[in-house]
Amino acid sequence: MNLLSYLLMLSLINSCIELEISTPSFPSIMTYFGTDESTVSFTITMNLIGFCLAAIVYGPLSDIYGRRKIMLIGNGILVIGATMCVFAPTIQILLLARLIQGIGAATSAVVVSAIIADCYKTEEASRLYGIMNAVFTSLMALAPVIGGFINVTIGWRGNYSVVAGISIISWVLLFLLLRETSKKIKKIKVQEILSNYKILFTSSKFMMAAAIPSLLYGCYMAFVAIGPFIYMQTMKLSMLIYTTNIAFIVACFAIVSFLSGKIINLLGTRSTLILALVIQLLGTMLICFSKSAVHFTSSMSIFSIGFALIYPIIFARSMEVFPQIKGTASSAIMSIRYLICAALTFLCGHAFDGSILGLAIILFPTSLLIAGLSIFLLSKQVLLK
Repeated sequence: MNLLSYLLMLSLINSCIELEISTPSFPSIMTYFGTDESTVSFTITMNLIGFCLAAIVYGPLSDIYGRRKIMLIGNGILVIGATMCVFAPTIQILLLARLIQGIGAATSAVVVSAIIADCYKTEEASRLYGIMNAVFTSLMALAPVIGGFINVTIGWRGNYSVVAGISIISWVLLFLLLRETSKKIKKIKVQEILSNYKILFTSSKFMMAAAIPSLLYGCYMAFVAIGPFIYMQTMKLSMLIYTTNIAFIVACFAIVSFLSGKIINLLGTRSTLILALVIQLLGTMLICFSKSAVHFTSSMSIFSIGFALIYPIIFARSMEVFPQIKGTASSAIMSIRYLICAALTFLCGHAFDGSILGLAIILFPTSLLIAGLSIFLLSKQVLLK
């Protein structure tokens, strides 16, 4: 690994931990501002909306104006939003700050992939992605534990301070060290960009392949938004027990993600996908009957295992539908993902009644939809050959 690799990884850290590190503070935020669970969970929805709106433009903009310029502008927006979160005097300002933060966080999530494509050969890029996945899934597992500790010792503003601090350090290092990596910066007409998006959004193959991993991710984000209230308010568990349960769920996802390649090679793509669909559907079904923290955590862990197996199969193929416009396709996929995530977290926030069932009535139908779309793709032999 070289300096660029470390720089890119640093710029992606906030995109990986900003949601998980803040969720242990949700009950504290609710008490501080005198608001309700739905409003606090909407801080995630606003973040995802910002991410969705920005992701669709960063890919094409980086092709037109260069990777460095867009990385600096976008990560600068992230610094502004993250800093606003730290000093937000009202819940309304916090919601606005989370929107701005999401707009900025989308930059690295989209543009880093383009930079890697610019600078690394296929085998080198694969190794780098493997290292990144290992690092970031570990950070995701640790983030709620770290967030819980910070919330207890400093308060809810401490979690946002950590994100702001990382954002500032990352921006300064990008400014000092990042060089332009795109060798063919060209002026792309707006009409050409719109035409490419029309091709993507009118393709049923692409839209279904993009929707499946997005729905899976949306289910997880809905759990992240509502989980703190279920564990710490409904079940009356301590911050430590809550963070331990979350870490276990993320660890299950991380471990299976590491092993997914070997599992796919062993069972084959089709068999692995069918098995994974059954597992994720079983997980959301069991959530409907969960009565204790152990049952609830076990059910979400089962879902996460299915999620970890399905995701690499479908996502890799979604990028192959239109290989000639991968940059635009990457932006479109990220935008679709976070639009779906925003919708599911919003629905869960309004459906939540203090019980696990309030979450289950959103997750289980979504899980059925995931299975239906996947089976359709299998029956048509689309993408999953």
